[in-house]
Amino acid sequence: MVTFAADLLLSQIVGCYYSSSMSMPRWNSASPVLIIFGGLPATGKTTLARAVASKVSATYVRIDSIEHVIRRSGTVEDLAYRVAYAIAEDNLRVGQSVVADSVNPIRLTREAWLQVAHRTKARPIAVEVKCSDQGEHRRRLEQRDCDIPGPSLLWEDVISREYDPWGSDRFVVDTFGCGIEENVNAILTHVAVQKQAV
Repeated sequence: MVTFAADLLLSQIVGCYYSSSMSMPRWNSASPVLIIFGGLPATGKTTLARAVASKVSATYVRIDSIEHVIRRSGTVEDLAYRVAYAIAEDNLRVGQSVVADSVNPIRLTREAWLQVAHRTKARPIAVEVKCSDQGEHRRRLEQRDCDIPGPSLLWEDVISREYDPWGSDRFVVDTFGCGIEENVNAILTHVAVQKQAV
């Protein structure tokens, strides 16, 4: 977990957070990164993952979209994750950075993403998205416009969901009280510093 002091130091090294007027160059294809998002539903994870992927021209892989297609044809189980690992691995092998958007709830799924990065020699960067205010988190869940057809999640589904504590390094983003642009810039700064540290 990155502490506030370490994060402040990292941002000073890079030259503060990228402003919205700065355009991020497409990352060097010789050193792709795998940005692994995780967090409970309605924390703002998909919003941030999409924005990061767009800013850096990375391939965007979303488990919810894959699950939706699989669910229409049968059972889901862990098939969506396995398909996503394969898609990410193919893209990383041709030098394309990937942003993986999923709840990523258990150690097994997190380790599998790290193995994808290891096999392709990509730099893995984990980002856990949280909403520290439970009332706001619930409000977001109940008021969000879902872009994937199907039944909506209930608050009880979210709070009772299996979600292991993270044991590995990750960059934690709390979306309560911070805007999308501020959080995206913090993530991009962290990723830039991690890429330079290789």
